[in-house]
Amino acid sequence: MTHDAHSGAEPHRHTSAPVIAGIDIGGTKISAVLTDESGSVLARGVVPAPAAEGGPAMADAAAGLVLRLCGVIGAPLAGAGVGAAGVIDQERGVVVAASATFTDWSGFPLAEELEGRLGAPVWVENDVNAFLLGELRWGAARGESDVLGIMLGTGVGGAIALGGAVHHGVHGAAGEIGHTPGFSELVCTCGQTGHLETLASGTSITRRYRAATGSDASAPEIADRARDGEAAALAVFEDAARATALAASITASLLDLGMVVVGGGVREAWDLLEPGILETLRTDAPVSGFPLRIVPAEISADAVARGAAALASARLADSVPATV
Repeated sequence: MTHDAHSGAEPHRHTSAPVIAGIDIGGTKISAVLTDESGSVLARGVVPAPAAEGGPAMADAAAGLVLRLCGVIGAPLAGAGVGAAGVIDQERGVVVAASATFTDWSGFPLAEELEGRLGAPVWVENDVNAFLLGELRWGAARGESDVLGIMLGTGVGGAIALGGAVHHGVHGAAGEIGHTPGFSELVCTCGQTGHLETLASGTSITRRYRAATGSDASAPEIADRARDGEAAALAVFEDAARATALAASITASLLDLGMVVVGGGVREAWDLLEPGILETLRTDAPVSGFPLRIVPAEISADAVARGAAALASARLADSVPATV
């Protein structure tokens, strides 16, 4: 199907049955999928994220995209799940904390605002948690129970699944591996020093390459130069790979995890990351001695939205009274 730039919709098939929406709210774009009860994607679309305009504008954009998609396939909306950047209070559907990329995002009652616009129940989850939910149900982590998810994008995010369910922790912030210290002497985007994000994010790759060469090349351009054998380009990916593998090994040692799934934009350079990851696992494996698998995400592009839809589907099923 061809993308409809005007509606942001990519329809797959018409249906009159209620559908479930999964929404991925990021700093630069908002994407959404509509799924049936089995999780099959019926439609998908994307619009720019008005992150600088505040929470209400973000809710308007997300709700508008979902309603257009529902209109395109002629389906009513049963409910929606959201994967949103930031620390999320899952019970209230409120954004507790977020980066400076988002204006008036911290404290925004996202679930309530979207419910008012969509006329359907909405559940909100951290975007990396939703990514891991998607990979657990349909992607690289199918059949696994204890998994670390890492998203290498503009920043670095993490999520943990224990016993097949996402582990939120005391404050809903479990898995925030990107801001763990001890990886470098560089200043992180959060203002602290040495976090994993200073080596493994797309932003850090471009910054470190610029510092070494003076070039303003983008991360994909740097990846192409690394594939051509350029030493400076290879070095920034080697550093990213080693840091990612070390963080994975530390987490696996603490929680006895068997698998790590890596997604995000930097995952597109897996051919450059994998050699350094494997080498690091040879020298710095989890102390248990059990093998740790670090694998690329399978549904990376849709994982957040599809994971959010899976969350909504589960919550809708929980809300239906049992019949005798």
